[in-house]
Amino acid sequence: MSAAGSASSPPSGGAGLPSDPFNLLFTILRYAGLMLLNALGLVIIYGFISDDNLSLAIVFAVITVGANIITFVPALYPLRWMTPGLMLVTLLVIYPIIITVVTSTTNYNNFHLFTKAQAVRLLERQRYVPEGAATYAYQIFQNEAGEFALWLSREGEGGALEVAFAPAGAPIVAVANPPAEPPETYEGYRLLAGADRTAALTAAGQTVFGIGDDTAQISSRREAARPLVQRYVYDPATDRLTDNQTGTVYVADNKTGFFTRENSAETLSPGFRVSIGLDNFSRLVSDPGLRGPLVDIFVWTVVFAFLSVVTTFAVGLAMALVLNDPIVRGRKIIRSLLIIPYAMPGVISILVWRGMLDQNLGIITRTIADTFGVQLQWFSDPALAKVAIIIVNLWLGYPYMMLVTSGALQAIPSDVYEAAAVDGANPSQRFWQITMPLLLVTVGPLLIASFVYNFNNYMMIELLTRGDPPIPGSPTPAGYTDILISYTYSLAFGSNQGADYGYASAITIVIFILVAIVTLMQYRFTRSWEEVSENV
Repeated sequence: MSAAGSASSPPSGGAGLPSDPFNLLFTILRYAGLMLLNALGLVIIYGFISDDNLSLAIVFAVITVGANIITFVPALYPLRWMTPGLMLVTLLVIYPIIITVVTSTTNYNNFHLFTKAQAVRLLERQRYVPEGAATYAYQIFQNEAGEFALWLSREGEGGALEVAFAPAGAPIVAVANPPAEPPETYEGYRLLAGADRTAALTAAGQTVFGIGDDTAQISSRREAARPLVQRYVYDPATDRLTDNQTGTVYVADNKTGFFTRENSAETLSPGFRVSIGLDNFSRLVSDPGLRGPLVDIFVWTVVFAFLSVVTTFAVGLAMALVLNDPIVRGRKIIRSLLIIPYAMPGVISILVWRGMLDQNLGIITRTIADTFGVQLQWFSDPALAKVAIIIVNLWLGYPYMMLVTSGALQAIPSDVYEAAAVDGANPSQRFWQITMPLLLVTVGPLLIASFVYNFNNYMMIELLTRGDPPIPGSPTPAGYTDILISYTYSLAFGSNQGADYGYASAITIVIFILVAIVTLMQYRFTRSWEEVSENV
């Protein structure tokens, strides 16, 4: 009894080590793993805090603390097996949802990538060469840690050679009795020459050498300037930046996310992220330029998802009905051949179809042109492009529906059909009054799931048409075959005018709400189909 009781009851939260050797080893490994997790969590949290990424730091802090709570609180003992899953759900599901909602209320885009503190730091790093600054010839040195230094040389007063050694992040020092040529090594640094110098030139050109008021920086392929002076100085009390080079004052505009020159529209770059409330959502309905393509894209998204489900279900069911008939010979071979589109990777199938529908060399296009004398522009004509998408999606989707409906048809009792035949029901009546109601009870939720999947079927659009042909006059990158998810991706990552993450996040939330509504409708339709089947 004692052994069984100790095996079934949770540990006492670390009050004492178990006496059983196996349990003792398991406990030691568990706490060792927890210590490793805590150490790794602290390192990650410190790194994110150093990079001013407080949101991810908070997430990893919650994950780390949660793992410790689950380990040490006896009441949460059953959750210990779910801890890895809960950690992943928090990091990969809950956090993205929260960050998407937050981003949708900001002006986050290519021009406002940073927080205000980050933007100020970037601006304060800028230097300029004041009047009277000296210019030097330079050579690049590098130590084993990858840090750069400059060997600065120029002709001083009286023609004497003046040399200084300028490490990154350390004071510039004068070299006494300098040699005529730079040495191969100096103070732990190695002279870079040839291809090594060329490869390091870009990184070294962005480095400020020296510290404080005595700094130097590469100004051209042959010269470096010294000293460099900090250009922008931020005053947190007045929330202003002063340009030391021109004396211009820039005031932080917390509505637009820019430092703006007083009494002028001139702004400094980069800007910073600010909260704009529900402005991104209001753009969806208030901006005529955006409302036009967005409405068209939404309608096409619904039509695409609906037609994809209807066509794949109809063809799959037709195939299943034919192959369910014992009269048909070789049914197993035929089923195997019909499953090929489903067995092949979708990416390969879509790319093959894109080649066959090529407007100049595609075998389907050429065959239609040779037979009927019509050169179909599959990817240039909006209607034909949409037809091509439906056809390809039908090819990819009907084998799945055929498999599902085949199993559902075989599960329907034959007694029901025999009773209907005795009552005088014809084949059409048996199909619509018996087969379909009973079939929808099984496959109904799968049809809804298929609709939801195709509602966000980004791969099909991106690989086959890339959203083309483009909608003329659209202020944002949008195409006739874009669906909401591909349009959102274009806004976030593919816009030539710069990525608009805030607006894309707002559209993503709208998509989430629409999918949630469809999912809730699933339960209602499922219940109604079950009620119909009960009366069959």
